[in-house]
Amino acid sequence: MNTYRKTSIIVGILFIIGTVAGVLSGILFTLPILSAPDYPISVAENETKWMMGALLVLVMGFPLAMVPVLLYPIYKKYNEALALGAVVFRGVLEAVCYIAIVICWLSLLLLSQEFVKAGAPDDSYFQTMGTLLLGGAYWSEHILAIVFSIGALMIYYLFYKSRLVPRWLSGWGFVGGLLYLAAPLINLFNPQHPPLSVESGVGMLMIPLAIQEMVFAIWLIVKGFNSDVTVTAPTK
Repeated sequence: MNTYRKTSIIVGILFIIGTVAGVLSGILFTLPILSAPDYPISVAENETKWMMGALLVLVMGFPLAMVPVLLYPIYKKYNEALALGAVVFRGVLEAVCYIAIVICWLSLLLLSQEFVKAGAPDDSYFQTMGTLLLGGAYWSEHILAIVFSIGALMIYYLFYKSRLVPRWLSGWGFVGGLLYLAAPLINLFNPQHPPLSVESGVGMLMIPLAIQEMVFAIWLIVKGFNSDVTVTAPTK
């Protein structure tokens, strides 16, 4: 039981670290630079901030990828296939998507530096390459959202069936996962391809799960798992 209590605390902390790092990356570093009127020069001129934004994406990705790994020994008592699926989607594939986004961002930094060295020429080559790199990051974010939401559905289904946390909390997560999954799918068929943000409207679908995971994290830190259920969990 002490092991399960430690696991719940660690998982809650990892959720908070990942979420806070992701928010800071966008709000404080990358989004202001991309929206600057002198883009792409602004990327090279703010190299340190851009690198910090990329680093925070990794700080977000790796802790979140560890969550299903830590929960696997508990999950597998209820459904080993879904427990493994959660590790694959919310662990391996999610981490790969975060790495892909960072690679695109760091490549954009190199392109911006070359653009400045060339005297900011009116050359379509730099514009095309920049568009391609931003496009790679854009689609990686959408794949990430799909992978993330599928993994979330597995996680909260397991929590709902096991009753390790209150069903209102796991049910909230499952419904939030469905809404979260709808956001990137809507964008895929939108010819304008807006960003996954609140400003574009589609990002509103992602808010319920974002709030739930913070409530979920606090619950795990303060309350932990239902000890009675954990003790009597099925072993097959």
